[in-house]
Amino acid sequence: MKKQKVYLDTTVPSAYFDARAPDREQLTKTFWFDRLPDFDPVISNIVLSEILDTPNEEKRLKMKQLVKGIEMVILNEEADILAKEYVRRGIIPEKYSADAIHIAIAVVNGVRYLVSWNFKHIVKVSTRREVNLINALLGYEGIELLAPPEL
Repeated sequence: MKKQKVYLDTTVPSAYFDARAPDREQLTKTFWFDRLPDFDPVISNIVLSEILDTPNEEKRLKMKQLVKGIEMVILNEEADILAKEYVRRGIIPEKYSADAIHIAIAVVNGVRYLVSWNFKHIVKVSTRREVNLINALLGYEGIELLAPPEL
């Protein structure tokens, strides 16, 4: 049986190495080793760019190594248009348009799950509902926006 794809936003590899939040760090490692093997993980060029912008060199190198070999999907015009629609409709604030881009990249690539620790703009009930309403209106499949322990 073919594995379902899961998009990992930058918060996931970041939390894997975040000793400041030991509970979240442990939950992320448990997810990485116990749950993620059941899926085909993907990241985007935006995730890689955000990792490369990590100021702490040691953490940046560890995160880069962690995601090495994971399939990469690319921000294209279709995803950019969809992300702008999420922002235009007020689902994601314009200031945080990168969050809309993560969701849109996953959606246009047919990824069923997006995993994130971002509870402010991504993993919350209103975002889940509104994103999937827009997706349905525009002919896209729905997406599950989840925290790692939920998958």
